[in-house]
Amino acid sequence: MYDYDLLVLGSGPSGQKAAIAAAKLGRRVGIVDRRDMIGGVCINTGTVPSKTLREAVLYLTGLSQRDLYGSSYRVKEEITVSDLAARTQHVISRQTDVIRNQLARNRVAMITGTGRFADAHAVWVDGGSGRESRVTFDKIVIAAGTRPARPDSVDFDDRTIVDSDGVINLQAVPRSMVVVGAGVIGMEYASLFAALGTKVTVVERRDRMLDFCDEEIVESLKYHLRDLSVTFRFGEEVAAVEKHQTAALCVLKSGKRIVADTVMYSAGRQGQTDELALEAAGLSADRRGRIQVDANYRTAVDNIYAVGDVIGFPALASTSMEQGRLAAQHACGEPVRAMPELQPIGIYTIPEISFVGETEEELTESSTPFEVGIARYRELARGQIVGDSYGMLKLLVSPDDGRLLGVHVFGTGATEIVHVGQAVMGCGGTVDYLVDAVFNYPTLAEAYKVAALDAANKIRNITRIDG
Repeated sequence: MYDYDLLVLGSGPSGQKAAIAAAKLGRRVGIVDRRDMIGGVCINTGTVPSKTLREAVLYLTGLSQRDLYGSSYRVKEEITVSDLAARTQHVISRQTDVIRNQLARNRVAMITGTGRFADAHAVWVDGGSGRESRVTFDKIVIAAGTRPARPDSVDFDDRTIVDSDGVINLQAVPRSMVVVGAGVIGMEYASLFAALGTKVTVVERRDRMLDFCDEEIVESLKYHLRDLSVTFRFGEEVAAVEKHQTAALCVLKSGKRIVADTVMYSAGRQGQTDELALEAAGLSADRRGRIQVDANYRTAVDNIYAVGDVIGFPALASTSMEQGRLAAQHACGEPVRAMPELQPIGIYTIPEISFVGETEEELTESSTPFEVGIARYRELARGQIVGDSYGMLKLLVSPDDGRLLGVHVFGTGATEIVHVGQAVMGCGGTVDYLVDAVFNYPTLAEAYKVAALDAANKIRNITRIDG
């Protein structure tokens, strides 16, 4: 007899959903995590704090209202870190309570501490008292998450030189900042601090940023960030960062030197598996701390599963939740449907980006014919009401059968309205459905009808000429 039918290491999005799914199936479930990390990185240092910070910045700076009230409009003239932290701490506290309540309601045992494998059916849990307790299980789900990767050559001090976890704990809003890495996290923070008035320089060794996104959308974002005085240094690498008494000096390999109050490194993330003693259970991780799994999220050891960021791409809270649920169902012997390939991507820059399906570049590369339908927010009544003159929605449509091949949104509410396109694509709908649908007026979702009509008219013109 084991202590638990299913044990979960980590209480982030994937761990929570795995634990609750197994509990709903009548299993005895325990979840191991530190007292100060309930909800995982997502709630405490990652997704939720950064998105809350973004909302606080948008509100306090009045940035999204400047089209209506002028470029000098601000809700608060001097924005301090305490202004931003108050909202962030409030949300973290409330979300932590929600998670505790959900676990308790589903009778999931909360085991406080950090776990490491004793063997394939047991872990040692260190609760911080100096003594370890042994917990046994039939099946286990590793949902340990990740931490920011820290290059050995960089002297992080969590004040002048920070990573993406440390940036939310800065003591003051920096006047200048260098962001190293133009990935999702780097660009989210670059736009956030630029909105606060920080002079931001983005250094990226590749030739472009967010290269998995639609190029037109990325160019629109770049234009708006330059309007907020962001400087981009593409094709550049940081050779060294020198700490001085009042600032940091960032030296690039090309010889350029940039002075900044703060340097934020966004160099990817590292799986938190180095202290799990995986070898005791017959497992191993790659150099980035990631664990290999099969289609059902099962590792090389039959009773051990791994989910979330610790298994690598796509490493999103949304997909991690679903991985946790599916892994728990498989571990409990329940029938499982595979996760759909059609998954939305949301990037919470200012303005935000979201898309589902393929990009123009991918379709062109695969020689797939497509037509483009575009709706611009400035042509929508709702766009004028909310003061968004730059937003746009782009539909990529098959001219042969009218299927939606991709939906790309830039601007206010992008991460929300993309789900309309996702639902239509997931149900095999065509552009005709959007042409004929009646949308509430005035809304941003109405952009779907405008873009669908644009694409349908282009396809009709081609058909007419072809005879």
